[in-house]
Amino acid sequence: MTQSETRRTPGTPCWVSLMVHGLAATQEFYGALFGWEFWPGPQQLGPYVRAVLDGKEVAGIGQLPPDRHLPIAWTTYLATDDADATAESIRHCGGTVGVGPLDAGEAGRMAIASDPAGAVFGVWQGGEHVGAVVAGPPGTPAWNELVTRETSAVGKFYQAVFGYAMEPAAGADHDHVRLCLDDHPVASLHGVGNALPRDKGAHWMTYFEAADVDAAAARVAGLGGRVLTEPHTTASGRVAMVADPEGAVFTLLRSGG
Repeated sequence: MTQSETRRTPGTPCWVSLMVHGLAATQEFYGALFGWEFWPGPQQLGPYVRAVLDGKEVAGIGQLPPDRHLPIAWTTYLATDDADATAESIRHCGGTVGVGPLDAGEAGRMAIASDPAGAVFGVWQGGEHVGAVVAGPPGTPAWNELVTRETSAVGKFYQAVFGYAMEPAAGADHDHVRLCLDDHPVASLHGVGNALPRDKGAHWMTYFEAADVDAAAARVAGLGGRVLTEPHTTASGRVAMVADPEGAVFTLLRSGG
């Protein structure tokens, strides 16, 4: 398959990655929860593995240096054809570029940035690695949503940088919009006002597909993680917000049910 055949439309969420202190223990947790196996990934920034499901790459996990005490969180990466130009656009539109742009070997070129509300996200210019190559089965990233105080101002930032069209999310509350590319929703923004956690601030949330959300949430707790919101049904499907043993928060989703 050629690069042109697998090119991701700029702005499309294409990868999720997690940096932790205990790489081996984290692999054990997600392997038991989702059935992931792990392959070595680029080592330029330290030990890093790619999570694999049925031979297809779905996510990345890296190990933080012992002296780095950063928040442990899943990071959503948005595709770009030119990481350097996107980084410049992020700065011009009021965001901050904290890491890069830099090469991840032959895999591609990346940067880590934050929007004007402080939510961290990644930018990925695919080389040999274009991003996740499977979606839909349990254990794969199903959706990415920015949880922020209000969507209007930050929505303009993402529109300016990535060219999204915005539309109200069907069946949702008044400050919930979808980001669309080529008339296709690819991510969403959810303004939660004062319900935004003070200790977390604005953040991107990764949703992982689960065959049975209730059973998966119970498994999280049994593996040493925490259930932050009990399984419940929403317009998007059945969901539960959970955290892994190091505190990385994600949401389990059973689409449409």
